[in-house]
Amino acid sequence: MKIKGRLHRAVGHAVAAVSIGVAGACLASSAWARPAMPWPAYVAQFQQQYFVAHPEFAVYMGRHEFDGRLPDWSAHGIANEIARLTRERRRAAAYLDAALSPRQRFERDYLLARIDGDLFWMREARAPFLNPAYYQWSLDPAVYLKRPYAPLAARMKAFTAYASAIPKAVAQIGANLQAPMPKTFVALGIDTFSGYASFFRDVVPTVFAEVHDTQLQGRLAAALAPAAAAMAGLSDRLRAEQARADDNFALGPEKFAAMLRMTERVETPLDELEAIGRADLKRNLDALAEACAAYAPGLDLKSCVDRVNADKPTGGAVEGARAQLAVLRAFIVYKDLVTIPGKEVAEVAEAPEYQRWNFAYIDIPGPFEKGMPSVYNIAPPDPKWSRDEQLAYTPGKSVLMFVSAHEVWPGHFVQFLHANRSRSEFGRVFVGYAYAEGWAHYAEELMWEAGLGEGAPEVHIGQLIEALLRNVRLVCAIGMHTRGMSVDECATLFREQAFSDPAGARQQAARGTFDPAYLNYTLGKLLIRQLREDWTSSRGDRTAWKAFHDAFLSYGGPPIPQVREQMLARPERERLGR
Repeated sequence: MKIKGRLHRAVGHAVAAVSIGVAGACLASSAWARPAMPWPAYVAQFQQQYFVAHPEFAVYMGRHEFDGRLPDWSAHGIANEIARLTRERRRAAAYLDAALSPRQRFERDYLLARIDGDLFWMREARAPFLNPAYYQWSLDPAVYLKRPYAPLAARMKAFTAYASAIPKAVAQIGANLQAPMPKTFVALGIDTFSGYASFFRDVVPTVFAEVHDTQLQGRLAAALAPAAAAMAGLSDRLRAEQARADDNFALGPEKFAAMLRMTERVETPLDELEAIGRADLKRNLDALAEACAAYAPGLDLKSCVDRVNADKPTGGAVEGARAQLAVLRAFIVYKDLVTIPGKEVAEVAEAPEYQRWNFAYIDIPGPFEKGMPSVYNIAPPDPKWSRDEQLAYTPGKSVLMFVSAHEVWPGHFVQFLHANRSRSEFGRVFVGYAYAEGWAHYAEELMWEAGLGEGAPEVHIGQLIEALLRNVRLVCAIGMHTRGMSVDECATLFREQAFSDPAGARQQAARGTFDPAYLNYTLGKLLIRQLREDWTSSRGDRTAWKAFHDAFLSYGGPPIPQVREQMLARPERERLGR
């Protein structure tokens, strides 16, 4: 979730040239049957069938009649889901423009983009068979443990059902994953599945310890043991694969371009996109040099960044982030940057063992939950790292401030407060990668532009460190997947151009192999910044920022090019907002 800086005009125009590429996809084949139901009924049916096929997603959205269920991840089940989505794509495309209102046409294109994104990962990328990351979030049981949607005993029953489903699901995952696998994928799988095993054994019983029902406790214990054993067994199997693991992770230029087109409706040629990303990297490096000249005259950039990162948050990252959230919220209100459409709260916690492959993330309740807290999770250093690496991994106060801005105020948390209130239920449920991460990354630079830190260079350096991290992600994603860049070369870029600590650089480089779409942080930010410039230019420029933010966030989470088309092509009274 990230945000950064003021685009140079030339770069902005280059980003504006990104094309939507959806019009042709919305035309139905003349041979396809006429739609059998009105569009609203079809959308409701599609969503319900999606929940049936992806019950863990439904639970995360707050549909607790699906509690305890996991998808059919067998090869047959995945093939069936690909076939189902292909059929649904034809059905949705059969709703022609003439039969739909402007709002419905937008929602149809949004739905088609969601289908295409799922199809890319399952069909083109074959992620269920090649990438352990495909399963990582779907397995996460945090909703049962941390979200107080029901009394603890009721959530304990739901978790027990989930745990009982784990051995079958893990057997399916193990049967799917094809060896040899890339080294970074194997390492991710080992850490993830061993993390689940220890979490089931050591943490879950303590969460439900206060439920004094011997029958429930007995059922939980009976489910946890085989669940932990299944996870440990899969981790051990992957550990045995390390000797023959390889470096064949790259999607290649054609699939990488298809990823951008199918998941985000972006058709910018890769050479042009890389040039745009490198230009933003240079912009931020130049800004860092200027800020460091003011903060630490005479020091090189690495030493300057080290000095900023040496000023650690009091009590550690979790305690430091808790203190920062109140400051950030007050600043947003004082500057009137964006509407805060609710009274929900965000808590801060240490990330669980199975979700520590990135420093921070936020778990936000879905639109069918009411009044539930979100949890901003921060990963501690890996105990296997050296003491110096562990110390370096914890960011300085200024950097953590913008991580907190990214995750909570006014980043992901605010974005989902708006999305969960979108006029379209489809928009409340389905939020895309570039939309969410682009907004959160945009939010970081917005806070600096609005005056957070009152111009203090060390605060600007904190913002720029986060921006540079995302810039290098874009360069590495394109480089590793389409240019032959190695993981080590990418890690070097993170150290030398984003000034990451060695352990963090390795972590970020590895992530780019199994999460090639992490270029969406910078890509989404640049698209939003250009849209802001174009939209506000006739509405008061900076004085219209809040109106722009509220308008942009009203759409839920479709591909940003679709939002651009809506916000710039239609009069404000026809906007798809609330």
